[in-house]
Amino acid sequence: MNPNINLPNALTVLRVASLPFFIWFLYQKEQAYHIAALVLFSLASITDFVDGYLARKWKQETEFGKFLDPLADKIIVVGCFTTFIFLHEQIELWMVVLIIGRDMLITTLRYLAIRLGKSIRTTMLGKVKTAFQMGAIILILIFFILVSSNKRILINEVYQSGKLAGMTVFGIASENAVAFVKVWQENGAPGWNELVFGLGGFVPYFGMLLTTLITVLSGIRYLISNREVIRYSSIRRAFGKNGN
Repeated sequence: MNPNINLPNALTVLRVASLPFFIWFLYQKEQAYHIAALVLFSLASITDFVDGYLARKWKQETEFGKFLDPLADKIIVVGCFTTFIFLHEQIELWMVVLIIGRDMLITTLRYLAIRLGKSIRTTMLGKVKTAFQMGAIILILIFFILVSSNKRILINEVYQSGKLAGMTVFGIASENAVAFVKVWQENGAPGWNELVFGLGGFVPYFGMLLTTLITVLSGIRYLISNREVIRYSSIRRAFGKNGN
């Protein structure tokens, strides 16, 4: 029997296979589909812990599983954030590009380490990065559920108008935040619908901005922690070019 065919690896494959359904759910107008997208993402996040735990407990760790598990995480995260670009004016392309770029850089570093027979040093900031990315996705999904489609359209129109006027997305989100606080101070605590609508005008942006910054910092920290791998790889290439 093929050792790669086991439950932990099957859960990892299912995690990747869930992404098209997640995207399709988000593009539907009914709130029930958006709730389904949140549930599906939550289940996929849970299997990320379960498959590794089961593989270690049942001694079913395989090279295929070690390769696919982190790749599945990257596919899910990149797929979610890329989808948000088309649905949320608050999510900017450069944010997702930096997140993808960081993952490609680290994947390349892992490949170099394997080729050189070196081990990669992980950092706590990498775990923090993962937590923030998952948290940002869940936060955006929650607002996607709580804010009605009509009000989401209004929020997107505010950002579109601001961009046409030459404003940055940061500036638009900041203005929305200031306006929200000002209304709260002048009129008292808003009702639930007004609260969600007001927060929905800037919280997803700042949540995504913070996540992007932490992702970039974790990438820089990763490179610093594994500079010996980069240095050794550069030396190997230099000797290779000289024919030694």
